[in-house]
Amino acid sequence: MFNLDEIYTVSDFLSLCNKTVENNIPTSWLQGEISNLACPASGHWYFSLKDSRGQVRCALFRLNQRNIKFNPENGLEVLVRAAPTLYEARGDFQLIIQHVEPVGVGNLNLAFEQLKNKLSEEGLFDSTHKKPLPAIVKTIGVISSSTGAVIQDIIRVLNKRYPFAHILLFDSVVQGQGAFEKIGQAIIAADNSQRCDVLIVARGGGSLEDLWAFNEESLARIIYHTKTPIVSAIGHETDTTIADFVSDASAPTPSAAAMLVTPDRLELRSSLTKLSLLLHQQAVQNQQRKQTALDQLKLRINTPDRQLNH
Repeated sequence: MFNLDEIYTVSDFLSLCNKTVENNIPTSWLQGEISNLACPASGHWYFSLKDSRGQVRCALFRLNQRNIKFNPENGLEVLVRAAPTLYEARGDFQLIIQHVEPVGVGNLNLAFEQLKNKLSEEGLFDSTHKKPLPAIVKTIGVISSSTGAVIQDIIRVLNKRYPFAHILLFDSVVQGQGAFEKIGQAIIAADNSQRCDVLIVARGGGSLEDLWAFNEESLARIIYHTKTPIVSAIGHETDTTIADFVSDASAPTPSAAAMLVTPDRLELRSSLTKLSLLLHQQAVQNQQRKQTALDQLKLRINTPDRQLNH
């Protein structure tokens, strides 16, 4: 016989199991492969984490995704920090994911490659969409921080190389939370003003994290739809961002961007001197041809002396 006090309801038994699991199994790091991925409209991610001998269900809730830049994919090897629990409504053992990162490549590196491939497949990087830089530049719009060294470098280069252009600064933060939104707003404002012949989006060097604002998808699409030709000049020569791929042209440094969008005044002066000499030579040659033609015409005139001699 059995004791009635030892009989559990299903929900009470599952609750007991859940408390036992949560109290006795610590939060742990696990490595495995994502499979059966589901991303419903709620924003939560559900998937199985598996290896060659087993699998476990996982849930990554939306609030825990704030620091995750890459998109999960089936077959992706990941390292997760998870707390075990029992989902009592179905009696399923599962892991509540607190943190996830790809194995062998960083979170931001994977996100960069994923977005790069996505936009490339959409054609945003195609050369057929690149707008040519203007041959004559009167006004240059610069999207950068007013407090950084970048704008001073650009001004110094332009004063030496091509002091005839006006510079309009569209001030924006270029790093930190929400920076990509501010940069995008500045680009839109510069483009809508219709005052600039070309735009330069610039900031100094930094780590991948520092430059991440220029790897956001929304900013890439704003650059792509900008009507004014736009040059990216982000970081140092070794730095590459999504903005570099989608812009009409890119320069290794902000100073190089200033040189790229303008002619050299010394070269212009040399060209003007050559054109002036060529124009003078053409004028002299043209005058000589006219004089020869005039002399020939004078010889054909039947003057009174010639008529009397005839």
